[in-house]
Amino acid sequence: MATDVRDDLFPGLRNPENARFINERCVVRTQDGSCVVLVSGITLAQYAVGDRMSEAHAMVNLIDQGWADQNDVARAFGCSARTVRRYQRRFEETGLAGLGHADGYPRGRPRTPSRLQLMERWKAQGCSHREMARRLGISVRAVRKTLRQLGWKAASITQRELPLDASTTVAPALACHAAEGDPNLSAFCMAPPAESFLSQDVDPAHREGDRLWARLGLLQDAVPLFGSAAAVPGAGVLLAVPVLMATGIFGCAQKIYGNLGPAFYGLRTTLLTLLLMALWRIKRPEGLKEHSPRDLGRVLGLDRAPEVKTLRRKLARLAAVGRAAELGTALAQQRVAARGQAIGFLYIDGHVRVYHGQQTIPKAHVARMRLSMPATTDYWVNDTAGDPLFVVTAPANAGLVKMLPAMLSQIRDLVGQRRLTVVFDRGGFSPKLFQEIIGAGFDLLTYRKGRYPPIQLKLFRKCRMRVDGRSITYLLADQEVRLLKGKLRLRQVTRRMDNGHQTPILTSRRDLPPARVAYHMFDRWRQENFFKVRHEKSVK
Repeated sequence: MATDVRDDLFPGLRNPENARFINERCVVRTQDGSCVVLVSGITLAQYAVGDRMSEAHAMVNLIDQGWADQNDVARAFGCSARTVRRYQRRFEETGLAGLGHADGYPRGRPRTPSRLQLMERWKAQGCSHREMARRLGISVRAVRKTLRQLGWKAASITQRELPLDASTTVAPALACHAAEGDPNLSAFCMAPPAESFLSQDVDPAHREGDRLWARLGLLQDAVPLFGSAAAVPGAGVLLAVPVLMATGIFGCAQKIYGNLGPAFYGLRTTLLTLLLMALWRIKRPEGLKEHSPRDLGRVLGLDRAPEVKTLRRKLARLAAVGRAAELGTALAQQRVAARGQAIGFLYIDGHVRVYHGQQTIPKAHVARMRLSMPATTDYWVNDTAGDPLFVVTAPANAGLVKMLPAMLSQIRDLVGQRRLTVVFDRGGFSPKLFQEIIGAGFDLLTYRKGRYPPIQLKLFRKCRMRVDGRSITYLLADQEVRLLKGKLRLRQVTRRMDNGHQTPILTSRRDLPPARVAYHMFDRWRQENFFKVRHEKSVK
């Protein structure tokens, strides 16, 4: 017969009532007004019941010494894990005295009665949440929560004036449609002039007014209009907008292309969409089919993002102008003007880009896939920080030896008659090319290729240098070498590794210390990292 009473397998064994088990090794025993913390039977701490500072110190010791974790300690001592973390932070900052701090607001210290009044006044003045948090010494989240409790709601965002082409006129088209009795233009008869256009729309999700202006040929690009929203997919890319503005791409495109004619999606919107697509990991316009146009449009400040056929039509119009090379040159000039100090050493290397189109192009070896596939070879010129200066696509996948002279000519046109050092790998090793580089007024820095006698161990010296707050030590040998049967003399700095491997570096810079030569040669990892990031973006 079944019964609800279960037999106790060990009736004689009971956990003592005065013991609190933290885990399988640690226990807290309470007896006669005292508490003892035991770890594997060894006393770790002993304190009187009610001594909160000693109890907190015991909790911190259990965690810092690795005997228990925060959750076990919090459960055994009857507090939250947040309290335990607070004890740890106080002990790290102020020691044992910090654990004696009473919980809550300090007694006797008057609270600030005007905090809410200050927040209301600052909010009315248009102060940002971050600035209010800084002034009050609290978090931005606390500011938002307090404002919600006060009943504040996000106000509608007003539109700012953006310039349009002064050649666009409003009056003739308006007069024409008004003469035909078009009722849709009754609200636009008193419209502002085109050179100082101000959007008539107030709802970011409904841009019928601006679309009507574009339909009538009176609008060249819809200005962005944003509203309050939560959980907008892909909105994180807006953090990159200041960086895109700093590159000057929008100003350069405006000077070179002018505009795309009357359109709701103008030149600025088209460029911004293409740039943000790269951050959204959308590799081509067809990828927009997999995303909601309304969600992407909210990030762009529009009611809808341009769809595939629209974006392809804009690209075809830009390509028909045939001024892409001018745009690249203008952007490179912007970078040279902004990063002049980082142009002293230029890193040149090729990167194979696989082609997936329908055209017939030569094949190239793709190292990461170990295959020969239709591909193009892009030769990138990066500055000392690894940021790109410009890129050249090699015709028929020409090698670095063939591409370097033409690239040096472009570099000279961009940078001017200043001293430059080009850094490249063994793919550009050619003594005849070295003579041409030096004759063009450049210095070179590259690895030595081919057979060469090893350097004797006694010629190596320890060379130290300090870069970006860190010390770098190389074991280097510095000597002169002759190439082309003595016609070309270069400096060779050889680095010896711990395993005995020697890496020879050739350069025409005799004014640099050996450690500086080695550092700039091995600093090519910045450009390699740039290639890696581009490859990861292309395969995702």
